[in-house]
Amino acid sequence: MKVLSIRQPWASLIVYGYKKYEFRSWKTKYRGEFLIHASKMVEKDNLERFKHLNIPFPTGVIMGKAYLEEVLEMDKELEEKLKKENALVYGKSLTRGAYAFKLRDITKLDNYIEVKGKLGFWNFSR
Repeated sequence: MKVLSIRQPWASLIVYGYKKYEFRSWKTKYRGEFLIHASKMVEKDNLERFKHLNIPFPTGVIMGKAYLEEVLEMDKELEEKLKKENALVYGKSLTRGAYAFKLRDITKLDNYIEVKGKLGFWNFSR
């Protein structure tokens, strides 16, 4: 199954339903289900912004799955829409020219799977 490594706190924000878009500098033709891997890399300044949510921010684990529905190019209209939807999550550092991966059917795994991550979409099998 495909996997995407995402830095914390963003991986947890997706898995716990606070974030429905993941941002990348690249686009993909892939559409479908994938696993969400919380990478070992942590954005400490952003982690502080979300500590009040009282959700876990594990690293080095597959912690959820989602369905990649659509890839949109970031523009002013999408940026404004997302900031209105959730200013705390989307109000800082949205980059035009980047791509927004629109996610749906997001679920948290009951048991995390410890595994080393990789760049881009990668394949995982037990």
